[in-house]
Amino acid sequence: MLTIAGRQFRSRLFLGTGKFSSHEVMRDALAASAAEIVTVALRRADLSGRRDPFANILEFIDPEKYLLLPNTSGAVNAAEAVRLARLAAAAGLPKWVKLEIHPDPTYLLPDPIETLKAAEILVNEGFVVLPYINADPVLAKRLQDVGTATVMPLAAPIGSNRGLATRDQLRIIIEQATVPVIIDAGLGAPSHAAAAMELGAAAVLINTAIAIASDPARMAIAFKLAVQAGRAAFELGLPEPSDHASATSPLTGFLD
Repeated sequence: MLTIAGRQFRSRLFLGTGKFSSHEVMRDALAASAAEIVTVALRRADLSGRRDPFANILEFIDPEKYLLLPNTSGAVNAAEAVRLARLAAAAGLPKWVKLEIHPDPTYLLPDPIETLKAAEILVNEGFVVLPYINADPVLAKRLQDVGTATVMPLAAPIGSNRGLATRDQLRIIIEQATVPVIIDAGLGAPSHAAAAMELGAAAVLINTAIAIASDPARMAIAFKLAVQAGRAAFELGLPEPSDHASATSPLTGFLD
């Protein structure tokens, strides 16, 4: 079981909700994935209560099945991120937030200084904060020190599908972590997710690779199985690589 801020989850696969061809396709992929935590960009959700047909994504996510994790994607500084989180809480969404601050529209890399600043404010206001960060072990420790519930380092830039480009830094973050490490962004194949789990990540968050697949529901199942396999391998322990061959069926004594 995965425990975050005292709450337990069976699934170690988180799903994002952007880029799907329709809300119905997204809903089916969520169901197929068996995920229990779903992230939604607050700028895409109708928090007004007016049932805006162009921002009705929340109507397709059953709050009885999923923990809705509002994210502050689109915020370019701490002030904007804090305002978005407060708005979501005031609208009745869970007081959990995926903290995202990326002012650069080209690479969408998170701003470490503004992220730490916003995390301190939101933690002090009682939010469960899950910050999206560069794979920076020093920043990860600072965020844990201020009380974030997890850290969410990127494997590669958002939507790049490049896999574990930051593997060495991720290994250090996981080794030093005192909270769950959720690897986020850049995982483009189920094998990437399995490798992340084999490193010892507590969970992974997938969006683009599932959303743009020809069959998102089937791809969601593939990622679900990959996460389960990678976690099992980590818990059991993987054999160390060797420079030499080692026969699996030694002939010693057989031909004597």
